[in-house]
Formats: sequence, C-alpha cells, structure tokens
Amino acid sequence: MNKEHTFSPTLKQLRAFVAVYHLRKLSAAATQLFITQSAVSVLIRQMEEGLGARLFDRTTRSLQPTPAAHEAIPVAERILRDLEALGSGLQDLTGLRRGRVTVAVTPTLAEILLPPVIRAFRDQHPDIQIAIDDCAPDQFYSRVMNEQTDFGIGTPERLGAGVELQTLLRDHLSLVCPREHPLAQRRTVRWKDLDGLPVTTVRPGYGIRPLIELSAARAGVRLNVTQEVTFLATALWMTGNGLAPSIMPAAYLTYSRDPHLVAKALTAPKVSRDISLVLKQGRSLSPAARQFITVLRKTLAGT
Repeated sequence: MNKEHTFSPTLKQLRAFVAVYHLRKLSAAATQLFITQSAVSVLIRQMEEGLGARLFDRTTRSLQPTPAAHEAIPVAERILRDLEALGSGLQDLTGLRRGRVTVAVTPTLAEILLPPVIRAFRDQHPDIQIAIDDCAPDQFYSRVMNEQTDFGIGTPERLGAGVELQTLLRDHLSLVCPREHPLAQRRTVRWKDLDGLPVTTVRPGYGIRPLIELSAARAGVRLNVTQEVTFLATALWMTGNGLAPSIMPAAYLTYSRDPHLVAKALTAPKVSRDISLVLKQGRSLSPAARQFITVLRKTLAGT
C-alpha cells in the first residue's frame, strides 16, 4: 500500500518563498536574504516540486503569485513568526529577561532566610517572577518531587529516593532562651540539662520533633514539652515573649536577629541540622532557578 507523501518545507525555503511573494523579484529577494539569486531560484523550485504546485508565474519583469501561493502565504508567515517568537522567548529565558522561580520552604525559613536573597535577586533580575511556596514540613517533600516547585530549602526529615541535598548552612539543634535564663549563662548546655525543664517545640511526629525525641532518649532525658507548635517561627515568638525556651536549629535565631534571645548548642549528643537545598535528581533547572540559587548562596555566605 502506497503511503501518501507529506512535504515539509525547510526554513530556508519558507523564507525564500515569503521574500519572493512580497518582492516579486528573485534579485530583490536574494538581496534581502543575503544569498545569490540562483540560490533563491533553487529554493523556490524545490518547494514547488515538494508541494506539487506552481507558486509563481514567471514573466520577463517579475514573478506573479499563483492561487496556490496566495493560499500558502499566511501559513508560511505564521510558521516564521512562531519560530521567531520561539527563538526570542528562549533568548529571554537564557538571558534572564523573563522567567519564573518557585521555591518550596517552610514559613519560618522563608521569613528568616529569603528577604535579603529576594531583594538581591530582584535588583539584578527585575523581570523574573519569584513564587514562594511556603508549605508545612510534611508537604515539603511532595512539592519538590511532584515538580510543583523548582527546588526546596529546608531541613527535611524523611526523604525517599530521587532527592539530592546540597548543604547551604551548617547547623545544629540548640536551646533558644532569653539572655537572662539560667542556662544562657552556661558555656555549654547538654541534653541532660533539659531534664524536666519546660520547653517549646513542634508537635509530635512533625518536622524535627522525632529527631529531638531520639536525641533526648539517647541522653536519657525526659523532655517536658509544655508548648507545641506547627511552625518554629511561632516557637521563637513564644520564647521571645517570656514563655518556655525552644528547641530548634540555631540558624532560626541567628537569622531572626532577636537581640533578647540566645541559642546554646545542645551537646552530648551534638545533633547536626543543616539547612539544605533540596533538588529532584535528574531534573534540569531553568536559567532563572540556577541564578536564584547562585544569589542565595552568595547572600547567605555574606550574611
């Protein structure tokens, strides 16, 4: 069975056709396209042969479009416009003149880390949109893996396969308390110093709570959690207003810059809680997303 032949003109053929259609002369089209007149003639002939239809009636002084040419010209021009728009759009994306960056981050980290980063990025790339997906810790992983965001920033607890972590800030679990608190005067604070002490942290099974409970158990400590929260920003606010000290990574206080509070690293055991860039393995980031990460790293390094 014979298959119907479908002709797909080349970009050069389309440009030659459009130029000749409007200029009516091979020489003028050749000048516009920066090619020879014979090359224009060959391209038109190839297109006619491929389509099986004459596009121009040749006279001694000009070329006159045929009905087939009148029918083909709007399609050819639309293809060329679309290709030009595609090229311009890609150039805008790679040149960071257009684009969008979406970041998954918990509200607390968004509040304490991102304002200076976003200001620096907007100063350099004002036409790039930034969307902050401030989600709960238990939603963080799915946001990154389902590609609802370009990447995440956080301290994820339970990560499955297909995730890449890149450390942004080295950190550790600490006790955050007012400067006048008795433990704030100590050179070091151990987990066993918290035995029976009223403390504030996130709710059971949520965020860093499992790690806190595991660390306390390793030290043989009975934690007295009197206040439970969903977001550590709330714990900071509560401790800052005279309620129980909080257990959280030290960076949460460092970047909030509350002068009335101090963070004392918890030891025996000392527990790392690095803040990381969370990426989906094998996913290519847009130029805008890569540049945002560059600005993020530079801003955090200079803070």
